Amino acid sequence: MTRSIRRRLWHRPLPDGLSFTGDAHDASSVRFLADKTWVDDKGVRHSEQQIFDAAFSIIEKSCKFLLLDMFLYNDFQGKEQETTRLLSGELTDLLVAQKKRYPQMRVVVITDPINVVYGSLPSAQFERLKQAGVELVITDLTRLRDSNPAYSIFWRLLAKPFGNSTKGRLRNPFGGKGNVTLRSYLEAFNFKANHRKVVIADDGDDWSALVTSANPHDASSAHTNVAISFGGPAVRDLLHTENAVLAMSGSDPVVVAMDTPVQVPGTAAQVLTEGAIKTVALTLIEQSQRSERLGVATFYLSDRDVIEALKLARRRGVALRLLLDPNKDAFGNNKFGIPNRPVAHELRKAGIEIRWIHTHGEQCHTKMVLREDMSGKASVLLGSANLTRRNLADFNLETNVLIRTSSSARVFKDAKFHFDLLWYNQPGRTFSVPYEHYCDESVVKRWLYRFGEASGFSTF
Repeated sequence: MTRSIRRRLWHRPLPDGLSFTGDAHDASSVRFLADKTWVDDKGVRHSEQQIFDAAFSIIEKSCKFLLLDMFLYNDFQGKEQETTRLLSGELTDLLVAQKKRYPQMRVVVITDPINVVYGSLPSAQFERLKQAGVELVITDLTRLRDSNPAYSIFWRLLAKPFGNSTKGRLRNPFGGKGNVTLRSYLEAFNFKANHRKVVIADDGDDWSALVTSANPHDASSAHTNVAISFGGPAVRDLLHTENAVLAMSGSDPVVVAMDTPVQVPGTAAQVLTEGAIKTVALTLIEQSQRSERLGVATFYLSDRDVIEALKLARRRGVALRLLLDPNKDAFGNNKFGIPNRPVAHELRKAGIEIRWIHTHGEQCHTKMVLREDMSGKASVLLGSANLTRRNLADFNLETNVLIRTSSSARVFKDAKFHFDLLWYNQPGRTFSVPYEHYCDESVVKRWLYRFGEASGFSTF
């Protein structure tokens, strides 16, 4: 592929409203939430969950308007069925009940076409939502840039014009009942997604929102995840970013009157999407100084700019810790440790402290950066975006929120406690293991990671 064609596919203009940087607004009711899984001394796995309990509470309080944007929203199961929680069914039941309770309320659910396997496998849960009067919007991913252009250019020419059908004969690649078409497989190899995980709703005189790394996906229900819930003017920015997805997908925007109650200064929330997340993440890392504390916990770490920034931070004397998923578990299938293990090998040689979340079928699906400076100021950046080129370079749809506050604020103390709990473990509760447990110096994996990151031909 020529450089000019690749540039047109990678750098064509984004639809209006994407790659959004919101203002930092004083926020109300800011709360850190986490789901965590560990094993006890007998090797038995346990889970504690807060995120969807909080999301369901937000939904139950709404009566005027409700919007959800969720990447994985299905009951598909992998080779080994996850029984922690049937999240997709719980969410569907609640949305149907809430719409029945308040028939005039506008309820909008935005999701990714992966949940209908790109059009070849109808969702019974989505049909229930539509029958109840919920507006279901399947994101139009064709409007996004091609992260895998060497493949996508041929898909656009040879497969896309023929559409899809529900008469498939191939196994669902994501698990679950029902067969899918070859054209669904071909579309999946574009490796693009609406990867956001967002809830917005009215809450009395205020508005509530939740931004998270968690999906209402049964097979993901044991994952370690994080979230921030908040109110105040930043929710208006969050709704603006969701209206951009609705417009991109040919649906009507949400127009609601949003009051702005007086906020208590001290904790600010800033909404970020797509490439704007990378700008802020790099700023947090690059501005950290000697003896300041920086913690990163993430499912995937592969972006070269982020990696180089972490190395430089370590050289400046920043107290830096990385918590990584070992990239070995994928819904009953075995993964090969890419990209995190070759990246960890590189960063370990640079002197960075690294521990692995010790997974047992589930994943450390967290995406979070914590920074605490010498003056007592603190920041929490979290949401849907992995620290990868695909997630940070305007290819996927992503949403994060940046919380700026003091190190004594409850939201930061809770986030730091969660990170420290995963890092240090507790008697009878093993969350993480030392770097040596999953270290991997394979040169082949190192080059596979670098090829996948540079070419876009990868799932990370």
